[in-house]
Amino acid sequence: FKILGERLGYERVVRYARLFGLGDKAGWQIPGERAGLLPDAPPPGNVGMMTAYGEGIQLTPLELAALVSAIANGGTLYHLQYPKTQEQIEHFVPRVKRQLNIANWITDVRVGMRGAVDFGTAHRAGVDQNEQILGKTGTCHDSRALNHLGWFGSFNDVERNQLVVVVLLTGGFRINGPVAAGVAGSIYKQLSQQNFFAQGRVLSTQVCCTR
Repeated sequence: FKILGERLGYERVVRYARLFGLGDKAGWQIPGERAGLLPDAPPPGNVGMMTAYGEGIQLTPLELAALVSAIANGGTLYHLQYPKTQEQIEHFVPRVKRQLNIANWITDVRVGMRGAVDFGTAHRAGVDQNEQILGKTGTCHDSRALNHLGWFGSFNDVERNQLVVVVLLTGGFRINGPVAAGVAGSIYKQLSQQNFFAQGRVLSTQVCCTR
């Protein structure tokens, strides 16, 4: 990733990041939401530190959820919405942020995300081969190096009630991406045990951050 970032260069990396919603609020009028941060200039160590370790980037769970949703649905980046009443749910209208021209590459990305769950760092998320989960873990620390951050962005490959689940854990040195994947796996498993993915229900769009 360091080599790729250096080949692309800072300007192109940041342009792609902004296209995918980084550095911008992901939600539509969600109270209290703050946007993440993209650095105004390459960090010490050049752009390779950004693409290999995320140096200088601040990402919110909502931004990652929107990005993963675009991969899951074929390239549409939506504004995330949080309907709180039955009336808002009944009158829910999707709001498209932008169309991403990524259809030709999604298959390869899905293969990698599936492999991460099947035999990689996200294997704790695996639940049922009939309800496949695709995801990517991430492990880092905050800018003050006081907390370890464990990330997991995922979606399940089912016909009904497809979900995107993003988990961000903070804590000591035992916190990492694989642990976050286990939390997400528990969410999928509990919903599956309730036959959630087999029911022909209308799914209300909700926003949930697990910390």
